[in-house]
Amino acid sequence: MATLYENRGTANFLISEANGMYRSRDEGVVAGGAAPGLLAGRILGKLTSNGNYVAYDPAASTGAQTIAGILFETAVGTVKRTIVTRDAEVNGAHLIYQSGANDAAKATANAALAALGIIVR
Repeated sequence: MATLYENRGTANFLISEANGMYRSRDEGVVAGGAAPGLLAGRILGKLTSNGNYVAYDPAASTGAQTIAGILFETAVGTVKRTIVTRDAEVNGAHLIYQSGANDAAKATANAALAALGIIVR
């Protein structure tokens, strides 16, 4: 019998956002890579070379080391997607941090999100 895995859905991490028509969100090109790509709730950085959003990587020196938002929906390949970039509350248990993130790394990422106006609960 095959094992099925269910990922969190679009905006599952979102508790609340600013009033008004999509004030907390922007659209951008996300370089999600091959399947399964980047899942909703992934913390993103933004490349300085081309402005594409990629998975946040604190060890990078490409722009990916600076947190720029949270992926709203899954991205496979290089596609235009919605990114939460400001004025929102999110569930920290549903965020996807960088690989191997410990409590200190998560606290650092949460502080960077707070600087954008994204409060992690």
